[in-house]
Amino acid sequence: MPDTTTIKELLEAGAHFGHQTSRWHPAMKRYIFTKRNGIHIIDLEQTTAMLDKACEFIQQTAAEGGTVLFVGTKKQAQEAIEQEAQRCGMFYVNQRWLGGVLTNFATIQARIDYLVRLEDQQSRGEFERLPKKEALKLGEKIQRLNRHMGGFKEMTNLPDALFIVDPTKEKIALAEAKRVGIPVVAIVDTNCNPANIDHPIPANDDAIRAIKLICSKIADAVLEGKTGGAATGEGVSLPEGMKIGEPLIFTPDDEGKDEARDKARDEARDKARDEARDEARDKARDEARDEAKEAEA
Repeated sequence: MPDTTTIKELLEAGAHFGHQTSRWHPAMKRYIFTKRNGIHIIDLEQTTAMLDKACEFIQQTAAEGGTVLFVGTKKQAQEAIEQEAQRCGMFYVNQRWLGGVLTNFATIQARIDYLVRLEDQQSRGEFERLPKKEALKLGEKIQRLNRHMGGFKEMTNLPDALFIVDPTKEKIALAEAKRVGIPVVAIVDTNCNPANIDHPIPANDDAIRAIKLICSKIADAVLEGKTGGAATGEGVSLPEGMKIGEPLIFTPDDEGKDEARDKARDEARDKARDEARDEARDKARDEARDEAKEAEA
């Protein structure tokens, strides 16, 4: 199993900040720790637990030879989605989601074949025999098709899982995945509905560092599954009768570890409260200043 994400890592990445309390989804209530100055704070203890479960699922999928499609078209996620998907050898969509990628895969595949043929003609130098204007148009078409389909042009079959950043924005991708029965792992902020997500990960889906951290953990899970070490239990020593993924039951011998864990959790909570309070205060001050300027104008 990939390294467990700590609350400290998530805290430093700003994963605990949700949206304004007026922009929340009631189904996210169980994942919200508190609210400070009009901003919801996400419970990072649940985030770590659910991220670990999602990573186990992705790892198992990769171990069985399955593929994962990374989806994130918002600006904050584009770079992380592309880098982490390429690092683990999976497919990605980081520009516009083309309708029918999953539900009309045959048509999308035909466009991919057309793109491959154009690239093949370009590499053989056939464009040099065409009029300059026509060759230029074909070159621009190759760039446009690569921008939208380059991340999955080698995908010959439907993916076995989807990893989505902000399912509210990627609602078409989510709807297609549900229609064809593909399980979904997604980062859900306080304005998302987690009911349609098979493996939700409550976290801030607008912070670049938080997105990159979670994407890297998903990519690590894929690599772990491909290598087959942790996925098959190799090199892992577990108590007799216990399965991978079951929670460990702490004994009195672990009392010192429990105290350290509780102390770290309390410190993380205090830091989250302080950061949320400071950020909300600065935001309120900026808004008041802007309103005063508008009133004077």
